[in-house]
Amino acid sequence: MAEHTPSSPVGIRRPSLVGIVNITTDSFSDGNRYLSSDAAVAHAHRLRSEGADVIELGPAASHPGAEQVTEAEEIGRLGDVLDQLVAEGVPVSVDSYQPATQLFAAAHGAAYLNDIQGFDDPDRYEALAATGCRLVVMHSVQRHGPATKVRTDAAQVCRGIEEFFADRLAALEAAGVRRDRLVIDPGLGYFLGSSPEPSLRTLAGLEQLKARFDLPVLISPSRKSFLRTLTGSTVSGIGPATLAAELYAARAGADYIRTHDVAALRDALTVFEALEAAKENGW
Repeated sequence: MAEHTPSSPVGIRRPSLVGIVNITTDSFSDGNRYLSSDAAVAHAHRLRSEGADVIELGPAASHPGAEQVTEAEEIGRLGDVLDQLVAEGVPVSVDSYQPATQLFAAAHGAAYLNDIQGFDDPDRYEALAATGCRLVVMHSVQRHGPATKVRTDAAQVCRGIEEFFADRLAALEAAGVRRDRLVIDPGLGYFLGSSPEPSLRTLAGLEQLKARFDLPVLISPSRKSFLRTLTGSTVSGIGPATLAAELYAARAGADYIRTHDVAALRDALTVFEALEAAKENGW
């Protein structure tokens, strides 16, 4: 199911907005707020009304120290929410690296599977190829499991991103996953390291990443650790920094931006586009 991408007058092509619904007890920004099915569905509806093209359901947190959640628990958290949104025609992404959860989501109508491990098990590729879902292949320096706090070298991380995608995308395509089903996400925040530099360098190189692989790119700077470190802000005060990073990503050609605050990004993009149009028209 294709999401609607609003047209843009000049210069910048508006990315698809992916609204985050965390069905978790311990997500760093909103744990326990949407754990009930009714609360999760209501929040998804709110994000859609604010302009989300896709709703991403996360049944487990992935920040450093996040609690481990079994596949059965993830499926239990997702079931009613996923079924209701799909029945309403909402494009849904499911954020999980657990095989049973991914296959459940695909069988229940998810349009996207988002894997922070980048679909690391070749034995699963045949089953993934059969689902028809679009696959968000995410890079992380950890490779396995949730994010951890590790020191990394920014230049080495950026080289590693290119090497990772070159290998992983080739393996998925060789196993029968069509290229037009692939979306890449270089990762940000603790997925790249404990300091801001790898994330900043990755965002700054977004145009080169797109040119290198010629695939849609998903970016998720929303409330990430590198922005809090850079600005000294708390999670509750990180909105302006998030918006700055998101606008930069949009200007650099991000195809999807995954965000907690859809309304703020929608309005910022609207103003940005209006200013670009005014400049183009010589006003």
